[in-house]
Amino acid sequence: MFGLFKKFKAGFAKTVSVIAQKTHGLFGGRKIDAASLDELEEALYTADFGVATTTEILDEIKAAYRQDPELKGKQAAEIGAAVLTRVLAGSEGRLAVGTSGPNIRPAANPIVIAMIGVNGSGKTTTTAKLAWLLKQDKQSVIVAACDTFRAAAVEQLKSWATRLDLEIIASHTGADAAAVAFDAWQATKSRGRDYLIVDTAGRLHTKSNLMEELAKIRRVLAKHDPEAPQHRWLVVDGSLGSNSIEQARVFHQQFGLTGLVVTKLDGTSRGGAIVGIWRELKLPIYFVGLGEQPEDLQPFSIENYAHAVFGLES
Repeated sequence: MFGLFKKFKAGFAKTVSVIAQKTHGLFGGRKIDAASLDELEEALYTADFGVATTTEILDEIKAAYRQDPELKGKQAAEIGAAVLTRVLAGSEGRLAVGTSGPNIRPAANPIVIAMIGVNGSGKTTTTAKLAWLLKQDKQSVIVAACDTFRAAAVEQLKSWATRLDLEIIASHTGADAAAVAFDAWQATKSRGRDYLIVDTAGRLHTKSNLMEELAKIRRVLAKHDPEAPQHRWLVVDGSLGSNSIEQARVFHQQFGLTGLVVTKLDGTSRGGAIVGIWRELKLPIYFVGLGEQPEDLQPFSIENYAHAVFGLES
């Protein structure tokens, strides 16, 4: 658990840094005062926590300050983390890993995860990292290279598959993505694998032909299993911050999303946007991308996130 928290701490270092700079190291231990509260408000907005969350955090810190004028910055950080924990309640998405045991669905059919999103969000890389992560949990996985639209996307996933020793079903650029999905499901079923992860083409929600391709992939998978794809996750570039909310809303309306993966958080100071995305959409966050290595894709943890962004230890 400590090792996992260290990943969150490192992954959100830029968000912590911008808050520390704006507040002149308030959470390091000095006392709260009116000026530092103004600085903290600006810092929370800069980190993209949004109006509602920033207001809640400040209101609770101000209430504590009125009760105790000697309130220290670390105590304020603890209050902030407690507010985030409350606001994010229910946001942790969890896969039921395993194929036997209590509350685990029997592996009559593979569990299908469709990865969806715009170009550049990190879908292909995340597909490979997720497959690797499931393998570490002793799950058997096949990845399907259904991004046949983008030049070199198939080769990119093949390269990851070679590097991480993943099973892959692929065709060529320009191939029918739904046909690849059909073949991949059959292979996953016939080989008795637990999971099929489908990498789809990046698309703007305004591109009707690509949105229709998504619907076709879903129809083809449903012919094999009416429940497939059981998971439909939008891969969101964390550096976009709250600007990704409208994008996610439209994808949700058109495809019925079941969850989110937020990537590239280590490269942005806008780590607070996770809260706004959850508040707006109430879609569970399954994984977060905290770095470039396969092990840097980690299950989202409210506790680790809330403590990391406020510079606390877990």
